[in-house]
Order: sequence, then C-alpha cells, then structure tokens
Amino acid sequence: MSENLSKAVPSKWPPLDWPQWQGTCATLHLWTQIVGKIRLALTPWINHSWHTTLYVTARGLTTSPISCHDRSLQIDFDFVDHELLILDSGGGLRRVELRPRSVADFYQAVMQALEQLDIRVSIHRKPNELPDPIAFDQDTVPRSYDPEAVQRLHEILLLSHRVFTVFRTEFLGKVSPVHFFWGSFDLAVTRFSGRRAPLHPGGVVNLPDAVAQEAYSHEVSSAGFWPGNASLPYPVYYSYAYPEPTGYRSAQVEPDAALFNADFGEFILPYDTVRTSADPAATLMQFLQSTYRAAADAAHWDSAALECDAGVPGVPRKVRG
Repeated sequence: MSENLSKAVPSKWPPLDWPQWQGTCATLHLWTQIVGKIRLALTPWINHSWHTTLYVTARGLTTSPISCHDRSLQIDFDFVDHELLILDSGGGLRRVELRPRSVADFYQAVMQALEQLDIRVSIHRKPNELPDPIAFDQDTVPRSYDPEAVQRLHEILLLSHRVFTVFRTEFLGKVSPVHFFWGSFDLAVTRFSGRRAPLHPGGVVNLPDAVAQEAYSHEVSSAGFWPGNASLPYPVYYSYAYPEPTGYRSAQVEPDAALFNADFGEFILPYDTVRTSADPAATLMQFLQSTYRAAADAAHWDSAALECDAGVPGVPRKVRG
C-alpha cells in the first residue's frame, strides 16, 4: 500500500515557514470564515457541522454548491489566479481580488458581489474559535496577502488530501469527508467507532457549547493538518481521540518525531518532519495509521467490523459472502 501511495504522491513537499507567512495566514483564516459562514447561513444542519466545511480543489478551496432559493450558489477561493469566484446556477459570476486588504474591505466586497447577483444573506459577523474577535465589517486593520505563501499552503493541502483520502478508504465504518474547517483552519478526516460519546464539556473559545457538543456526540479518532499559530508557530499534522481512552497518550506511535502534546491533547508531528523525510507520503501515512491504532486499541473499537484494505482505483472492494 505504501509503495503504491508513494508512486502516486510527489516526493517534494514545499516549505511553509510560519514567521514569514503568519500575517497572510491570519488574513486567509478570517476570509475563509466569511465564506464559510455564508454556507452555514444557507445550509440545513448536517451532523458534526459537516454542512459548514470547505473542500480542497485543484485551484484552492470551495463551498461546493449551496441551495439558495431557486438557484445554487458556489464560492471558490482560486489560489492560482488569486481571486474569489462567486457563481450561481443562472450563469452569474462575480470576482473579488485576493490581495492585501482589510477584513472589512473583503467582507464588503463579498457582500456587494452577492447583492449584485440578487443573493441576500445575513451572517454572524464575529469570527469563531479565535480570541478577542472583531466583527468582520469593523476589522479595518491593514492585512497582508502573500500569493506565494498561499500557493505553498494550497500545495500542502493537495498533497495531504491525497494521503488522507487513501487513509479514508481503509475504514468501513462512518468516516467524514476530507474537508477544511474554517473555524479552526485545518484539513481533517475523522473516523467513528459507532458508539455514543459522553457530553462534550464545551469551552472552545468563541464557539457555542451546543456546536462542540453536537460535533463530538460520538466517539472519534480524528486527524488532520494545521498550519500553526502563535502558540505553536509551525505547521503540524495532528491526531486525537474523543473521549480520550486510558493509555492513549502513552501509546507508541510512528514516526519517532510524533509526540503527545498535553497542552493540545493530541499527538502532533511537525510538517517539516514529513516534508524532509525520504518518503513524505509514507511517513504521513505511518502517523495516521499508528495514531488511529492507538485510539482504536485503547478504546476497544470493533476493528474487525470497521476496517478494510486500502482502496485501489477501478477495483471494487471484495465483499465476503
């Protein structure tokens, strides 16, 4: 499996230096929240907030189609030409340039473009999951936007998406899409044991407890890529279990650079460890598989019923009679 994966995924992964791009990261985080909240406002609730997420595309991120009255709406971040595309099923198209500009300026440009398409939507204007939030329409602080750094992020998302997708095929139970959460600003994939979880205590910064409790209504093992922030100023892959089973944090996982971070309550693996390894895709898959194994074994998941071989293009999974 690892050999086939390595052949399918490029061996050179780009650097992403936090100190150099942290301003752009903060800008993009807030812009994706604006777009994500538009999807949130127009879409019926789906379990675990899956109705709110963005998806990786060959050129950036997308909302995917959103039902809007008698039309469908789609909003795409294009990180190749660096523009936001707002499209509707009636042929309407508006573009918003991605460039150094304040959050308020971007917010007004997006809302104006929607109005020009005769689409009116009201969103909660304060960011989620960030400390000391400023309403989008009041955040007039000048913001940076480095196109090259954004393109590097996009390339990492594409490469990670490939590996996450193969990892996803190894599970027969309930498993999330590979999707991008704009609140926490991470690419994630989550497996479920099928069992209910204890009520989540909430307490996520600037996120209603009811949202966190619904998101973690069932037992999970979740993994993803996160570009970092001021408290952890470098990009990482992460993996956690909820509820955390006894013995989980002391489990031996691979590669050796992967460690349990007690402050975050999850295993983390620096992106640079993956990027500089001889086989980045195989190294990342090691991390995904071993941290899932730690969660499943510690919590006594029904592995025989939930797991299967990795999927192969064009070959149906064999089902035993």
